[in-house]
Amino acid sequence: MVNYNEQIKEFEDEIKKTKYNKRTQHHIGLVKAKIANLREKQSARSRGKGKTTGYDVKRSGDSTVVLVGYPSVGKSTLLNILTNANSRVGQYEFTTLTVIPGLMTHKHAKIQILDVPGIIKGAAAGTGRGKEVLAVMRSADMALILVDVGHPEHLPILKKEIYDFNLRLNEKKPFIKIKKTERGGIRIGTTVRLTKIANQTIEAILKEFKINNADVLIRDNITDEQLIDVIESNKAYIPAIVVINKMDMVSEDKLKEVMKKTKADLAVSGEKGTNIDQLRELIFQRLSLMRIYLKEPDKKADMEVPLIIFKDATIEDLCNKLHRDFSNKFKFAKIWGKSAKYPGQKVLNLKHILKDEDIVELRMR
Repeated sequence: MVNYNEQIKEFEDEIKKTKYNKRTQHHIGLVKAKIANLREKQSARSRGKGKTTGYDVKRSGDSTVVLVGYPSVGKSTLLNILTNANSRVGQYEFTTLTVIPGLMTHKHAKIQILDVPGIIKGAAAGTGRGKEVLAVMRSADMALILVDVGHPEHLPILKKEIYDFNLRLNEKKPFIKIKKTERGGIRIGTTVRLTKIANQTIEAILKEFKINNADVLIRDNITDEQLIDVIESNKAYIPAIVVINKMDMVSEDKLKEVMKKTKADLAVSGEKGTNIDQLRELIFQRLSLMRIYLKEPDKKADMEVPLIIFKDATIEDLCNKLHRDFSNKFKFAKIWGKSAKYPGQKVLNLKHILKDEDIVELRMR
């Protein structure tokens, strides 16, 4: 039986030994495509042995955040202080064996936070039920990566496992359209100057994936890895924050050193409750949530309890969140706030993009 792990490691070692420059760019891109192909074959073999699914978690609230980290990093303690959950806490590894949900309320937003079992090196390949844990992340709105202040070396390992499981953190899916054709070879059109990948590399990568005839349109300055991701079309793109825990266990100088090394977003102490309010605000901001205040005709707006929705949401998104029939029955809306040209602007377009703290009055047929 083909040993995909050995082949993948050989190619990865080859990339590590090859100095990246314009002369080697094409070769490295092709090797990355071969690795991606091998990983897909490996996944197909795993699926043949039995479907890998995540833990069953009922979503609730306005959005979902999953806590990810090594065992004993303090996820359960942090969950308990952020939410009303009662996750079992122990001073030994693998305390959490199932997914524990909790609900955090901040600025009227109800944010579900999931405490999942810790993941370790090899998780993406199934070590320690890692596949089930990482699968939970695919349906989450954000990942909170928790790192022990005493073990900053865990962060690159966690990121690699997440990456190898086809999850892309803090990345936006690039604009690449690939339309297969019957003949004509590969024709590449771009609207930007490509500085990270050459046309011949694009063509070679496509052919590695058995795409020999296609029209390709690229509107972002992409890398070889981004091209491979779009070709495979099995990636999930989610925002993430990196948080250093147990900051009370080290000196101020050591903490600064760890923060610089990891480029973490925030340091906290789940045990002492330090910086927890800042963490709640950071979660809210990175989720890109906004507040919309609703108003009934001839009445004052309800400024006490806003509707929580994701940024760049449209009137149509608002209608769909309120009731599935509202989009079909929509007549017009009156809007006060940042998205309106003037107070009480009458808007007929469902695609109108709303802004945080807008006041919206919906009129139905």
